[in-house]
Amino acid sequence: MGPGTRNLWGAAIGGAICALGYAIAPAPWWLVGYVGSIATKLADTTASEIGKAYGRTTVSSVTWQPVPPGTEGAVSLEGTLAGLGAAVLVALLGWGLGLLASPITIGICVLAALVATSLESWVGATWQGQIPWLTNEMVNGLNVLTGAAIAGGLAYGLG
Repeated sequence: MGPGTRNLWGAAIGGAICALGYAIAPAPWWLVGYVGSIATKLADTTASEIGKAYGRTTVSSVTWQPVPPGTEGAVSLEGTLAGLGAAVLVALLGWGLGLLASPITIGICVLAALVATSLESWVGATWQGQIPWLTNEMVNGLNVLTGAAIAGGLAYGLG
């Protein structure tokens, strides 16, 4: 499997699992997990790209000390706000398309995206590069799986 294929699966695995779960055992929380995974991926990508391009101050998600833009695990206010906006946009789209049944599920998806993306920054700064199999594609896959699990799990728990 080439790097492009690994990158695709890393980005899509959370949504693919939720779609398959919904096809096998339809339940609204699968849909919330699906939207949560996409919100997570777009929030992560948007935060990274905006942070690298426009982040005035980037800090390590581990030490909170300044680091150069583009450093693995770096975060910035500009990137974080852009990621938040991307997550809100995806969640609103999911609601508009009827995938999310209530306004609270919009908040669940946004929260899941922010938590998962924050964890992804921390994992990227600490374990990625230290553990041989923990490639960027694997970290991205874990990121969208985490976003899907948080969103779907909260929706399931809240009934």
